[in-house]
Amino acid sequence: MNQKSFNLTTMLKYIVQIILLFSLPCLNAQANLEWRISLGGSNTDQAESVCNLSDGGFMIAGNTRSVNGDVLGNHGGTDIWLVELNSIGNIVWKKTYGGSGNDDVYSLQQTADKGYVMAGTTLSNDLDVSGNHGDYDAWIVKLDSLGAIQWQRCLGGSGWEEAHSVKQTKDGGYILAGWSTSSDGDVTLNRGAFDFWVVKLDNTGSIEWQKTYGGSGEDLGYSVSQTHDGGYIVSGETQSNNGDVTGFHGGVDYWVLKLNDEGKIEWQKAMGGLSIDRTVEIHQTFDGGFIVLGEAYSTSGDITGNHGLRDFWVVKLTPTGAIEWQKSLGGSNEDYAASITQTEDGGYIMTGQTQSNNGDVFGNDGGADLWVVKIDIIGEIEWERTFGGTMAEWGSSILQTSDKGYIIAGQAKSNNGDVTVAFGKDDFWVLKLSPESSPTSAPISFPLNIYPNPAQNSITLKLPTQELTIVVTITDLLGQKLSRQTISNDQEGSAVLDISGLPTDLYLVAANTSSGQVFFGKVLKQE
Repeated sequence: MNQKSFNLTTMLKYIVQIILLFSLPCLNAQANLEWRISLGGSNTDQAESVCNLSDGGFMIAGNTRSVNGDVLGNHGGTDIWLVELNSIGNIVWKKTYGGSGNDDVYSLQQTADKGYVMAGTTLSNDLDVSGNHGDYDAWIVKLDSLGAIQWQRCLGGSGWEEAHSVKQTKDGGYILAGWSTSSDGDVTLNRGAFDFWVVKLDNTGSIEWQKTYGGSGEDLGYSVSQTHDGGYIVSGETQSNNGDVTGFHGGVDYWVLKLNDEGKIEWQKAMGGLSIDRTVEIHQTFDGGFIVLGEAYSTSGDITGNHGLRDFWVVKLTPTGAIEWQKSLGGSNEDYAASITQTEDGGYIMTGQTQSNNGDVFGNDGGADLWVVKIDIIGEIEWERTFGGTMAEWGSSILQTSDKGYIIAGQAKSNNGDVTVAFGKDDFWVLKLSPESSPTSAPISFPLNIYPNPAQNSITLKLPTQELTIVVTITDLLGQKLSRQTISNDQEGSAVLDISGLPTDLYLVAANTSSGQVFFGKVLKQE
């Protein structure tokens, strides 16, 4: 290389360095807590689904056994409870639905007429519920904008049916996914044990078509969406290796079905390993492929990188169902996935619960925390946050909001930490997170003292904080993340980081604390 080209290369490298140094907070941007609210009574109240409203507010759907506190009008057993919140978390209205038996909701969507459709299951056949076929029926309810019932349908047979996902379709009707054990009533065929059950309704709730899918084992549907081509994508779990199911790995597998507009299978895919791997949600992505979230115990087959016990397992599929990439996220303990959505930047945000405090998880407040993870378009972690107290918290549903922040609905048991109020056994817990790019909510950044510098094998980070664990990210001058480690901070505020595996170069170092502080520095690695 001649001197002229060397000087040009060096100059470009330093320009990139200067740009990155001035934009360092953006490399570790994360959403912070704007507000949170607990809702409920003295019994068990669990939020299952959240939807954004056109006026900037939020509708929360869940299940309640309370008859006091925020809950009025319980019909008996478990009721469905809807709560509308405005954009800052104040209650607009609330209402219970059900009969004298147990009634549960799993899915809620605002409809084109500004009303709502919700799906779940019911054991009732009185009060708000009519037409039950026996045992548990899938229960579908259409509401107006103020929560009044416009129509309701019990769907099923003499066995057990549940609806776990509902979406309004392009023609104004609805698509439902769940499971069935019946072969009578509304269900024409049972393939053995539990079957995937997909039902297409018109805009008045009448059945246009319904189909079961699966094999002789248990096949449970959890999520459905209409695809760009007018067909449908459905996901759930399978224990079958016959019938409609091919490619079964063992234990319990993810199972994904692509259907045409009449419910005919276009392709199907079983994914997982030898242990228990079950999916919770699927969505079509901007590129026409699909993102699938669930939980994996396996360390074989399609799954790599398991951290221990149960992990979040995220799978990106091509439009034809081939695995594009997959990621295991979590720590050495149990990590339960619940909800995922694609964000405007092409990445993904997900929530659930973590019992870990290592690996990918940082800052668990004790027991089990609600866990939020943001990944980029290829599945690399951009940031993660835990929220909760010393007991158990859970995230059930997450969406990006109109201000590019996030809304999360779940439940809380604690009365400390991030949880300010407890009404009873479990409460609805709703959290609003700030936009990641908001200047008012960006993490406070401080200079990071690194020595020795230059360094060969390890560096010591001097941190003026008493927090015991720190998440450290190392980035090269082109912005590529090379490592992310959780390290211990001693009583004097010093933490040691191994850099022996890095080649000779200049690197950017970011140290994040659970309280939102971010420390930035740079280090020159030498041989």
